[in-house]
Amino acid sequence: MAIKRRLRVAMEDVFPHGAFLTTDGAEPVRDFDRSSKDKFVQQHDTVTGLPLWEVGVHDPDPEARKAERSVTVKIAAEVQPVPPEALPGLPFRPVEFEGLEVTPYLDSNSPRPRVAFSLRATGMHAPGQNRRHATSSGKSAEAVA
Repeated sequence: MAIKRRLRVAMEDVFPHGAFLTTDGAEPVRDFDRSSKDKFVQQHDTVTGLPLWEVGVHDPDPEARKAERSVTVKIAAEVQPVPPEALPGLPFRPVEFEGLEVTPYLDSNSPRPRVAFSLRATGMHAPGQNRRHATSSGKSAEAVA
């Protein structure tokens, strides 16, 4: 049996209570190995070769620990992903992710190492709406929520 490094997961498995953007939009991910003080180089996905963008996300799960409520989701897409519209009177934007994958890794930055997870997606859209997303080849595909 071959287990891939990235595991495909359903949105409701990772965010059963929904997810909310805490950033105004997607920002390019810095490639620290190739960037310098004067030159910004955007990181690319090692599998698809597409540029990586990141968004801050709040998980409203009441049982989540404080440290688990704020996460970053990286999105592999040819062009900068556009966030869903904000709801009137709310500081957050409800969001659903397409092509969500989780990558487990060992976080040894504290005295007590632990298993942690990074999240990647192929796109994002407002909950319950039709969406247009980039496929792994970088071409657009239509999908219905």
